[in-house]
Amino acid sequence: MPFSLHQGDALSVLAGLPDDCVDSVITDPPYNSGGRTAKERTTRSAKQKYTSAEAQHTLPDFTGENMDQRSYGFWLTQIMTEAHRLTRTGGTALLFTDWRQLPVTTDAIQAAGWLWRGVLAWHKPQARPQKGRFTQNCEFIVWASKGPIDGSRNPVYLPGMYSASQPSGAKRQHITQKPVEVMRELVKISPEGGTVLDFCAGSGSTGVAALLEGRDFIGVEKTEHYASIAADRLTATIRETLTQDDVILTA
Repeated sequence: MPFSLHQGDALSVLAGLPDDCVDSVITDPPYNSGGRTAKERTTRSAKQKYTSAEAQHTLPDFTGENMDQRSYGFWLTQIMTEAHRLTRTGGTALLFTDWRQLPVTTDAIQAAGWLWRGVLAWHKPQARPQKGRFTQNCEFIVWASKGPIDGSRNPVYLPGMYSASQPSGAKRQHITQKPVEVMRELVKISPEGGTVLDFCAGSGSTGVAALLEGRDFIGVEKTEHYASIAADRLTATIRETLTQDDVILTA
């Protein structure tokens, strides 16, 4: 199978993987958006932060959204240090974040040994306008590499900004689900046939994009409900992309 999916704590799972087994780490960690005060951190769940009361269907909660900024930076440094060990030299890392956690994310990724390369932007066209204020319709993707990048190994020319709305209605299977069309562009930073790691896999969008673009995938998801959804989506993607050449007929 071109993918493996692990249900469990990311630090524990990554510790059991071998050195130099992935080409790119692409993930959307629980970056505790809005946790500026003790009250904000301890009284609101992820569901309360990221879904509205008029949401069409109930989405299960997930853990990890109640750290303050210092604790988040410490946790992210730990796990990105482990991810650095798993990544081949010249490999890359892409981490989603918002404006509040952008500084601590760039600090943590460098403290973990990565070479910070820049920041990408994800524009969300359907963000809610705010009277008298700027619309918060942009998230950021911090990207870095493990040492120098050999452009000839993966000669792609990728944009620095992406525009797509978050999945909605029945297509929204996770509170913070990312659009597959954006993820399909991002996974191209991994060479064809390479392996993409997402240690906060959620409902599996990174993995779906990786498989669609001819990459292998390693996913880790702590919440059992979302791990099950990710497994179903990844399996369905494999079935949809199989061709006759992929199937060996036996007598």
